[in-house]
Amino acid sequence: MKRSLFLIALVFVFLTGCKTAASDSADPARKQLFDFDWKFAQGDHPGAEALGFDDSGWRKLDLPHDWSIEGKSEKSNPSEGEGGFYPMGTGWYRKTFEMPDAWTNKLVSAYFGGVYMDAEVFINGHSLGIQPYGYTSFVRELTPYLNADGKNVIAVKVDNSRQKNCRWYSGSGIYRHVWMIVTDSVHIGQWGVAITTPEVSETESVVKVVSQLINTGSDNQELILETGIFDKNNAASGSNRITVVLPANGEKEIEQLIKVKNPLLWSTEEPNLYTARVQVKKGDQIVDQVVQRFGIRSVSFSAGKGFLLNGKPVLLNGGCVHHDNGCLGAKAYDRAEERKVELLKAAGFNAVRTSHNPPSEAFLDACDRLGLLVIDEAFDGWRTAKAPQAPYDYSLYFDQWWEHDLSSMVLRDRNHPSIIMWSIGNEIIERTSPEAVETAKMLAGKVREIDPTRPVTSAMTTWGQGWEIFDPLMAAHDVCGYNYQLNMAVSDHERVPDRIIVNTESYPRNAFHVWNLVSHHNYIIGDFVWTAMDYLGESGIGRYYYPGEPHGEHWQANLYPWHGAYCGDIDLTGWRKPISHYRSMLYNDTEKLYMAVREPNPENGEIRLTMWAVWPTWESWTWPGHEGKDMEVEVYSRYPAVRLYLNGALIGEKKTGLEQEFKALFTLPYKAGSLKAVGVEDDKETETTELNTVGKASLIQLTPDRNSVKADGQDLSYVTVEITDDKGSVDPNAGNLLNFSIDGPGEIIGVDNADLKDTTSYVGTIRNAWHGRAMVVVKSKREPGTIKLTATAKGLGSGEAKIVTSR
Repeated sequence: MKRSLFLIALVFVFLTGCKTAASDSADPARKQLFDFDWKFAQGDHPGAEALGFDDSGWRKLDLPHDWSIEGKSEKSNPSEGEGGFYPMGTGWYRKTFEMPDAWTNKLVSAYFGGVYMDAEVFINGHSLGIQPYGYTSFVRELTPYLNADGKNVIAVKVDNSRQKNCRWYSGSGIYRHVWMIVTDSVHIGQWGVAITTPEVSETESVVKVVSQLINTGSDNQELILETGIFDKNNAASGSNRITVVLPANGEKEIEQLIKVKNPLLWSTEEPNLYTARVQVKKGDQIVDQVVQRFGIRSVSFSAGKGFLLNGKPVLLNGGCVHHDNGCLGAKAYDRAEERKVELLKAAGFNAVRTSHNPPSEAFLDACDRLGLLVIDEAFDGWRTAKAPQAPYDYSLYFDQWWEHDLSSMVLRDRNHPSIIMWSIGNEIIERTSPEAVETAKMLAGKVREIDPTRPVTSAMTTWGQGWEIFDPLMAAHDVCGYNYQLNMAVSDHERVPDRIIVNTESYPRNAFHVWNLVSHHNYIIGDFVWTAMDYLGESGIGRYYYPGEPHGEHWQANLYPWHGAYCGDIDLTGWRKPISHYRSMLYNDTEKLYMAVREPNPENGEIRLTMWAVWPTWESWTWPGHEGKDMEVEVYSRYPAVRLYLNGALIGEKKTGLEQEFKALFTLPYKAGSLKAVGVEDDKETETTELNTVGKASLIQLTPDRNSVKADGQDLSYVTVEITDDKGSVDPNAGNLLNFSIDGPGEIIGVDNADLKDTTSYVGTIRNAWHGRAMVVVKSKREPGTIKLTATAKGLGSGEAKIVTSR
């Protein structure tokens, strides 16, 4: 299917039954959340796998958990800048439970969404094997070792001590959900339902459902496989029923084709989802049932027409995103993952690349529901380590584990309508060798074996050296990923006219140049900026620095206290930087006018930018001490021209068309008051935006993103904290120390301010404001009630927010 039209299917994913996004069972007894009441101890504890081991002194906690974010970021930590200078090491988890009567004569397995890393799972002292790669979801069967009467202990050893094994912050521990999977001997296999849509139209579509049926019993079984399709209102949209003879100790894959009349297609604007209910019956008895959501949509890629979604051209305005959740570390709460997708959509992105590993299922489910396209990426490298950045990276495991880990990703994720491509690697070190071509063919072949409906890509770069040597490697892919070398695309097209190109990474400062290429050449289907969001680790990438601070890029020195990446369009609190508004204007028509002010150089020298940086620019006209000094005001505009006014007086008018890259830069002496930019079209003033000088800081305002959450011990509310004047305007220069306290059935699990040089613990109750803002993450407990969050600061009094929790 290479370099031709790829008709892609569609998908589904998961949930109903249990409360979290990862559930794929309509029967809560089949898939049971196992996150609560674990015991944890950091360090190695010989014998901790044993049933009778004394863990009475261990800490009690709920999952997901990341012990690294609880530690102190220190300059000497072995994780160094790649890991945000956070402590890693080894830890143990134990959970004691009794086997319910309902599990008698059942198959019982533990399903781990993600454990970082080198996880070894034990049940009652018996090792169930290891899972080295920390981003792979995996299953371990417990049945042979369970005690039907009495206590059982599942124990997990997590070893993240060999540093550095990642070029970004990984976190440490069981950072995603754990589930118990309980089935009969006849059942649907793990990730055993594949849904595609081989025929798609607005009048009629065909849904293909392939189910893997397994019989671990000693007798042949005559069964009925019944699959129904339901729309968002639970109205029946089609069904298929077939009789199956399943041999003893055997399995079969059964294909069913179901027609859906007048389907609601899935798209980024209208992410319509359907539900497939797959039932295995013996007579009238339901033996097993899996319910999964999916979408009906077609995707095609070609050099001539570009990327088509449901037959319509779409430019990919994408961003790369790491898996961490800022102040929560690696903890993948469903709400944290959902909020990340909400922020990306609000910033104008229509696509995301999961750099450089499979994300959580909750993240992909949110992409399905909210309409965000995805490049799902397997790993950062192949056989050669990215030393010194990560001498203990995936290269240690590649030969033994690549097939398992790659297959797990594709099998787990193949039903998500949001996923449009699979990525098999990123900036492979051995990329110029002939062996790399054979490896790429091997990986791509495995992906196509499991899912022939989507193209395979990977991100490539030579940093300008010997680019054409990539031709054989690129030919092993369906879509060719370019990192930072999109300037080669036009000449490459002349040499290889059927090559489909996607810009898998770009510098933020090159937004216009990249957009211009993407918008004028169908064979370039889109861009994924590095990055869409700030993240922990890779410390100092995207930094700007002042006189007296260390020179150089993030890989050239220990830049502590920098402990994260500032190259994102969105910062760690969710605030959109000015570059975000500019990028969105290029690709969307939802924003047409924006204004911000460039931070002036200090008197003792100049601000310097690193390769991934843009100039520090702020939504502020409050610059005490700069009275009478020149300030530079940036206006981004999709109007033909803009006018700038200061305190009602016209400063000037400038064009903001294509030739001006939709930007205007005004220089004027600073004077307190009102700065107003106005869009001009046909010599008429239209839209306006203003920045006003703020008065003295006097108030603390708290604004939850959700005033009501579930009382399930997992749900979150992100509370924005702002220091304002008496009119409610944020003081952009406020840096007051804030103290937080909480009452009611909730707890503070993270505090942040987006300042990646502030090494105050993210797990605590204090934080300085940065540019007038901070953020608190509140988690519910498992009881209803009202949570009251209070913030205080010396000289400012207090602010409050109330959040209701209910079942």
